Amino acid sequence: MKVPHDWIVPDWPAPPRVKCLITTRNGGISAGAYATFNLGLRTGDAEKAVRANRRQLLASLPQAPKWLRQVHAARVIVADGLTNIPEADASIARNAGTVCAVMIADCMPVLLCDRAGSVVGIAHAGWRGLNAGVIENTVHDIGIAPDELLAYLGPAIGPDAFEVGADVRDAFLAADPAADEAFKSRREGKWLADLFQLARRRLARCGVRRVFGGELCTYRDPARFYSYRRDKATGRMAALIWLDA
Repeated sequence: MKVPHDWIVPDWPAPPRVKCLITTRNGGISAGAYATFNLGLRTGDAEKAVRANRRQLLASLPQAPKWLRQVHAARVIVADGLTNIPEADASIARNAGTVCAVMIADCMPVLLCDRAGSVVGIAHAGWRGLNAGVIENTVHDIGIAPDELLAYLGPAIGPDAFEVGADVRDAFLAADPAADEAFKSRREGKWLADLFQLARRRLARCGVRRVFGGELCTYRDPARFYSYRRDKATGRMAALIWLDA
């Protein structure tokens, strides 16, 4: 798939009818802190600019994305036939052309599909969503044997930039004591958390072992990515996945 600007087409062995795309901050008309391809309507950016950026995105898609009202939780919805914007942090689709989408600006997008190319899914996975079980819920709702699934971890705040308190570490260790390996002590009461490793652990515990990506840090690359942790006032990128006809 040919895409404009420096947008990302994930490099993973998904079947040919599985299409996916991750935008960057480049290629649009937003200005200032939101420069230039902001897709988030609730960021403080001018609505006219965001709408124009969304129209440009649509040129690379089979239909308008099924946007979600993301709340850092674990609810999964079926995007096929969706006509509203539900409160959820993950979606799945089995119909050709239905575009599952999440917005990101440090939280990790987790893209999923099966090896037969019959279903796709996507999850918005920051630490709260990960700990709440958004990955496990998405894998469950896809309804395919986990060893038939593939996962791709998109850009997120990286392991040398994501400082958290002991409360975050304790929350993960309560569910999985071995998750301690995803945390590195930085200073008194503060830890560096590896979201990519935490996601891989959750996927493995679900039985999903074919996992790709997990290399791009939003925080360390301000020329390419928005980062809420870095900038506070910032735009949103989108990760999208769908089935071709």
